[in-house]
Amino acid sequence: MPRTRSLPMRALLGLADIAVAAFVIGAELARPLYRPLYDALSRLALVRRLEAGVARLPRYAILALLAVPFLGVEPLKVLGVIWMAEGHLWGGLALLASAYLISFVLVERIYHAGRAKLLTISWLAVAIGFVVQVREALLASVRATRAWQVAVAAARRARAFARRLIARTA
Repeated sequence: MPRTRSLPMRALLGLADIAVAAFVIGAELARPLYRPLYDALSRLALVRRLEAGVARLPRYAILALLAVPFLGVEPLKVLGVIWMAEGHLWGGLALLASAYLISFVLVERIYHAGRAKLLTISWLAVAIGFVVQVREALLASVRATRAWQVAVAAARRARAFARRLIARTA
């Protein structure tokens, strides 16, 4: 007979599911906002040299290097929340958004540079595979909703309208 989970455990797991879904969806929604900066940075010669240096590191050094942006940026996120709580909403939001942007960009560049070596760590490869599967499943279920389809159509119309405006003024 399969073991059933208690109500508090089911509630906790449900909250965890919601938190993971919110994070994945939020990251996907934020990606178009930071993608141009990410692409511009990745073309810089300095960034390419740094990535080549990361790629030459041993795999566990690359894994440790991934922690650096978190250690440097996480306190800034907390400070942003404190500022907002103290009534400095816009300053706190700006700091929080900047900290998230810096964290996303740095972690993605380090991961991109060291991905091949990181995936040779078996437990990490399994964890990354699991995260990718969860992400893809969540995104597939969200993309199948009518709300997503309406939002995508509205975004396409807005981009087309912006292109027409730019073409007229050029």
